[in-house]
Amino acid sequence: MKIFCIGRNYIDHVRELKNEKPDAPVVFMKPSTALLREGKPFYLPDFSENIHFECEWVLKVARHGKAIQPEFAQKYIAEMTLGIDFTARDLQDRAKEKRHPWELAKAFDHSAAIGDWRPYLADRSDFEFSLSKNGEEVQRGNTRRMMFSLPDIISFLSTYFTLQKGDLIFTGTPAGVGPIRKGDLLEGTLEGDKVLRCPIK
Repeated sequence: MKIFCIGRNYIDHVRELKNEKPDAPVVFMKPSTALLREGKPFYLPDFSENIHFECEWVLKVARHGKAIQPEFAQKYIAEMTLGIDFTARDLQDRAKEKRHPWELAKAFDHSAAIGDWRPYLADRSDFEFSLSKNGEEVQRGNTRRMMFSLPDIISFLSTYFTLQKGDLIFTGTPAGVGPIRKGDLLEGTLEGDKVLRCPIK
């Protein structure tokens, strides 16, 4: 099982972090040990003093595929949920300065929280989602605002990687990312349905 992540996929998030707008999907990966499921708490690691939340629409791959054409992409998705791409922003900033990879900042243990799965509705392309911290909304997004759509992402990824049943795809985060502290509670809602809960310890 692979965890693919798409960076810089919402223009408002690109602007808030003062990044360049990408010409193609920005891809990085997390190992299976990054998964955090079933509403289990996220424990702040000792190696970072600035962990940020990034709420994302997450897709589960339904079957194996390679070199998938965009018009067939939706047939390869089984379910959807929300996830949190926890990011050690201080480590990421240092990596960017040195032009180093992001793995230490993005792929550490339990850095990929996921919520409860819901059926993927292939006849739609606009899904509304939001994240609240301690009961206050901090992020809101709609998948129609992604710069690279689901068909774009599936086609691009499958050009380089064989997609396998059970692989996960984090599709990028909208604006509003921010730091977490011990005692915070993150809750995510997809299409009005609360699917994600993650206490911070």
